[in-house]
Amino acid sequence: MPDIEYDDFVKFSFFKLDRTWRSLSAKERQDSREEFATVVEELSSNGSVRTFSTVGTRADVDFMMLQSSPSVEAFHETARRLNATHLASYLDQPHSYLSVRRKTRYKHGGGRPDLKDDYRYFIIYPMVKTRAWYGKSMEERQKMMNDHFRVGHKYPMVKINTTYAFGLDDPEFVVAFEMDDPSDFVSLVMDLREVPAAQFTLSETPIFTTIKMPIGEALEALG
Repeated sequence: MPDIEYDDFVKFSFFKLDRTWRSLSAKERQDSREEFATVVEELSSNGSVRTFSTVGTRADVDFMMLQSSPSVEAFHETARRLNATHLASYLDQPHSYLSVRRKTRYKHGGGRPDLKDDYRYFIIYPMVKTRAWYGKSMEERQKMMNDHFRVGHKYPMVKINTTYAFGLDDPEFVVAFEMDDPSDFVSLVMDLREVPAAQFTLSETPIFTTIKMPIGEALEALG
């Protein structure tokens, strides 16, 4: 068996609020926010849950919850507890991705083992490679990835987190980037478009630009 070195599973959950929630009384809205936030804070007591707002950056989702766990069952328990809240009756989940952290197959590359606390923005997207990519030899792919890594190293202010969704969800990868200035990420992506490996990307949308914040603050932005 190859030395794969699996790590935690990762769940990216995106939520959209139904506008009818805003017709509730101020007290009902506040109570539902506090109840939901309390559950999330209890779930995140060990640092395994992070929350992000997409208010103002994405029209089809309002906030995102990122959870990591050694067990997939933990995500079931999280969903069960959130579904029991009053706010959940007004929430849809337009997007959701399940993946796992693991050691990259390529030398001199790969993502960070975990998220930092001091980056403001987190940009996430699912990725699928073309079948032709897997028809290339490992040596050919490594050579193209070396160019990819070379460009990435020019942007040390942008930190990559790569997780693998093969067989777990629709995409092959869920790729996420941390940074303080989103314009740095735009420059990185423009440069990466020109490396040979980019020609073997089949899809890398939807793209979510999120702002890291506590769940209470993210819910306050809902109205």
